[in-house]
Amino acid sequence: MKSLDAQILAAHDACDIGALIGLYTQAADETADIDAACFYLTHAYVFALELGSPVTMSLRKRLTKHGREPNAD
Repeated sequence: MKSLDAQILAAHDACDIGALIGLYTQAADETADIDAACFYLTHAYVFALELGSPVTMSLRKRLTKHGREPNAD
């Protein structure tokens, strides 16, 4: 199995936005560093916005929880 970094690079090369959302979310879930997690979540969120993905709001909520996105309320 490819490393997560290699999978992310391959998804970028293939312009596979759906895969990028999942891979960046996975990267966020797998790190214990909150700054790194939010970095990955921000990427996932931007790609989700671009795609109009149903996970967009859940990603935004996660970023809001960590003070990286204004509260949606």
